[in-house]
Amino acid sequence: MRVDIWSDLVCPWCYLGKRRFEKAVAELGADVEVVHHSFQLDPSFPRGTSRPTREVLSEKYGRTLEEADEMEAQMEQRAAADGLEYHLDGVHMGNTADGHRLVHLAAERGLADAVVDRFYRAHFTERRSLFDRDSLVALAAEAGLDAAEARAVLESDAYEAEVAADGEQARALGATGVPFFVIDRRFGVAGAQSPEAFAQVLRRAAEVSDGAAAG
Repeated sequence: MRVDIWSDLVCPWCYLGKRRFEKAVAELGADVEVVHHSFQLDPSFPRGTSRPTREVLSEKYGRTLEEADEMEAQMEQRAAADGLEYHLDGVHMGNTADGHRLVHLAAERGLADAVVDRFYRAHFTERRSLFDRDSLVALAAEAGLDAAEARAVLESDAYEAEVAADGEQARALGATGVPFFVIDRRFGVAGAQSPEAFAQVLRRAAEVSDGAAAG
């Protein structure tokens, strides 16, 4: 079964949704091929720069900085309930296009899932930068990519078109945010649903697939 996942590397719900989806897959013992797709929550950020996430949240939702801090504290608690360790105090937001380009490189090397996980953990747990190219290269290498190849990608325009195409495809499918899952090219699931909800859709997709094969 193929599952396409659109996400942004600095989206806390995307990391949480990925973990919940993986729990559902493990519980079902499903045979799943995951294909990662790029989605930028804010492509207007100038590359190589960043801002404190609390400031971004404050402006986006019309909240005070203290209220933004409380939003992040609540997110940390949600993540902890699913076994993820978030440390959001001091985390920054920035342009994720370069990170997404490395995920496309990783997909060609069979390492997309490992690189996505490494970037998530770096951003949400370790507070390492996904907006500095030296940091991105180091993280990509830790996930198994060749550092020289990763740097060559970042110093070129490689995979720029693929990142843009992923975003266009998401919009064509009606996705207005992430995470967004398409299961077996039939069923769309928006948001970080519970493992039980993911399992239900996975079972339904398997039933439809089995029915089509029998027919």
